[in-house]
Amino acid sequence: MPDSLVPKTVSILVEGYGAARLKADALAGLTVAIVALPLSMAIAIASGVTPDRGLYTAIVGGFLVSLLGGSRVQIGGPAGAFIVLVAATVARHGVDGLLLATFMSGFMLIAAGYLRLGQYIKFIPYPVTVGFTAGIAVIIFASQLRDLFGLTLAGAEPGPIVDKVAALAQAAGTVSWAAVLTAALTVGIILALRRVRPHWPGMLIAVAAASAFVALLQLPTETIGSRFGGIPRGLPLPALPPLSLEKAAAVFPDAVSFALLGAIESLLSAVVADGMTGRRHRSSVELVAQGAANICSALFGGICVTGTIARTATNVRAGATSPVSGILHSAFLLLFMLLAAPLASYIPLASLAGVLAIVAWNMIEKAAFMALLRSSYGDAVVLLATFLIVVFRELTEGIVVGFALGAVLFIDRMARSISVQEARPLSAHRQENGDERPVIADDPDTVIYRLSGIFFFGSAATVGTVLDRIADQRRNFILDCSDVPFMDSTAANVIEGTLRKAERTGVRFIITGARSQVRRALYQHHVRPPRVMMRASVAAALDTIRTERVP
Repeated sequence: MPDSLVPKTVSILVEGYGAARLKADALAGLTVAIVALPLSMAIAIASGVTPDRGLYTAIVGGFLVSLLGGSRVQIGGPAGAFIVLVAATVARHGVDGLLLATFMSGFMLIAAGYLRLGQYIKFIPYPVTVGFTAGIAVIIFASQLRDLFGLTLAGAEPGPIVDKVAALAQAAGTVSWAAVLTAALTVGIILALRRVRPHWPGMLIAVAAASAFVALLQLPTETIGSRFGGIPRGLPLPALPPLSLEKAAAVFPDAVSFALLGAIESLLSAVVADGMTGRRHRSSVELVAQGAANICSALFGGICVTGTIARTATNVRAGATSPVSGILHSAFLLLFMLLAAPLASYIPLASLAGVLAIVAWNMIEKAAFMALLRSSYGDAVVLLATFLIVVFRELTEGIVVGFALGAVLFIDRMARSISVQEARPLSAHRQENGDERPVIADDPDTVIYRLSGIFFFGSAATVGTVLDRIADQRRNFILDCSDVPFMDSTAANVIEGTLRKAERTGVRFIITGARSQVRRALYQHHVRPPRVMMRASVAAALDTIRTERVP
């Protein structure tokens, strides 16, 4: 198996794994499990499914992401980024459709891994990732307003954010102050512990305190027990999701969205982990692991699995040294589920909504967002377009439009970076008998154009316009390409067109300083001797012209 497809667990075993590392990984895994316990349930509820499915996802999916993945410290599980997609899929196709879409997305991710497509995720522009993440955060926060305020809606909660806010505003008269107080208590405890005891599991402590507060005072607010009837004590038996050709075709677009977002989110999380640890992940094997995790998550009734930035960062800060910490994180979650499932019934939904409100706030990269708005007009357009489309339209559409705008912006910037300068009068020099002297000075029969920058389709029209100015009375035309690191086929075709014009008018065409890649592109378009002279430098070309003039 190629090195790029070898899981990091194998690398760890080859290095040697001892008791000291096991202790560190066990403590890190326990820490992450404490964070993941309330978060997994909250994400599942926000996604329109029961809280136990979030735990199944974290246990089964998280185990396989760590066991088979390409990062030493990646933690897999349900992610806030998927809330909107999962909820929309459940609304359109039901839970069975969600499981089938998750199952299918797993095979897509495995195929992407074996095709080495992970390396292309890095080409997504930074403004797109910042705008995308901020847009998801806004949607997550909007999805929690109902439980934060304990609102009672006349019908089902709308999906689109404009309709959602309008429906919630109409239900403003049904605010439950017990829910508001519970959510405020949860948020307050999390923020206070973050300031005074940052290493404590603030989310778990806050949810436990809010649950006790509601139970002791018998506040009239919804809990997991009142809405869902609690959670089971253990994992269900694996089973294939209901499969038919018609159903598969119906959920195929959702599966593609799951695979695309899962790949982006997982590899971004792995990159963040690399920055924190100084290690390098294997993107291809990471995608294969994510695919296997999604397939098995669907078999056990879970939802979409991806690498999670917040839990991965927690894992690193807690001292994780290997994927064993992620494996143990899943084992601890399973243990919590077996032992403490009855207690989950007392958790208020307003408290979990408070947890997700904090998660949404943390997701927004405030400093990066403002910096991009101030950096340049192009970056601001890409950022805002991605953000607004994600919030008001659709996640995948936001990524595609943002990427397309970023690509156009890049092409425009690169096209502007190339320069074409006419060198007159000529000032090349050569060494002769130890003295440096001009080879030709202000030769009226020779003209030099110097290209600088990447010569590609984006700049071809600009350069072609300049090169078309070759005067018919010039006998020698020198094109200096020594500062051209790359030339594509469109650019080479422009040069070939200039060469045809030179041939018609009897102008001798000399290309100097062309690198090997540039020569290959030119040769493929028949710009080669004897039609054109190739010289190493302008001085060499001028020497050739001078020599021919000497009787």
